[in-house]
Amino acid sequence: MNAIARVSKFVGDTFSVWVILFALLGFFLPSWFIGLKGQISLLLGIIMFGMGLTLSSADFREVFRRPLDVALGVIGHYIIMPLLAFGLAVTLNLPPDIAVGVILVGCCPSGTASNVMTYLAKGDVALGVSIASVSTLIAPLATPAMISLLAGQWMHVSAGSLILDILKVVIVPIILGVIVKALFRKQAEAATVALPFVSTLAIVLIVAIVVGLNKSHIVESGLLIFAVVILHNGLGYLLGYLFARLVGMDPAKRKAIVFETGMQNSGLGASLAAAHFNPLAAVPSAIFSVWHNISGSLLATWFARRAARREKESLPLQ
Repeated sequence: MNAIARVSKFVGDTFSVWVILFALLGFFLPSWFIGLKGQISLLLGIIMFGMGLTLSSADFREVFRRPLDVALGVIGHYIIMPLLAFGLAVTLNLPPDIAVGVILVGCCPSGTASNVMTYLAKGDVALGVSIASVSTLIAPLATPAMISLLAGQWMHVSAGSLILDILKVVIVPIILGVIVKALFRKQAEAATVALPFVSTLAIVLIVAIVVGLNKSHIVESGLLIFAVVILHNGLGYLLGYLFARLVGMDPAKRKAIVFETGMQNSGLGASLAAAHFNPLAAVPSAIFSVWHNISGSLLATWFARRAARREKESLPLQ
């Protein structure tokens, strides 16, 4: 078990590297992954089941202890990223499939790695976890509603089908994970040491499958999509920080809001795009999955070094 824990921790700590590696494998060796295209929802369900295994009452204690902070974080997430996506799609006159894909990833709940980045940045992890949990649990209503509102001008959106799909691949696995943890607590806690490895494997496979399926589209439109994803993610961080500062949050809370705003559950975006829209619509989610882990790691490191420098400057001279 110690060996499994060490391997799992190593894989989790080097998550960004594995995402990039599998994205490259999907691009250069698509035949390895395209046969798994029907398993994207299953892979996402595995990730969400693992999230359910790790949830505890403490994750929701902050909702009742600091309801305003959590509400502001969730509202900011579901306003800033969807409207940014819509604004970029209109301003850059994106092709319909790419526009829908960008809006789709913008309307997803917080990313699964956002809490890790908040921790590395020395931010308010408890607040970040609560925001991520709440944004995920309300996703069956919030995500389809925002997609229908913002993407309808490019193509027909079936909100009912999206709701059912999110319930199936997100909420049901989370509930099953919570139930398993309640019934088999010791076994569930023992199994969590392997979760970083399992979750990382599932996410990188989703990325590789989507990239492999859309190799020709990426060759044709990859630079455009990558530029839009960088803008979307970067502006999300910036506006998340400004929003948190505007409502009077302290620096630790601002860091949590930054990552809960700018990082998306891009696996859900890829799953929904593959199931309900044209394959090209899944590419922004795949590229977002690669990029936000790189940018999040860099930003978290900068935040942490800045905090350490300020802490050192505040120490009295010996």
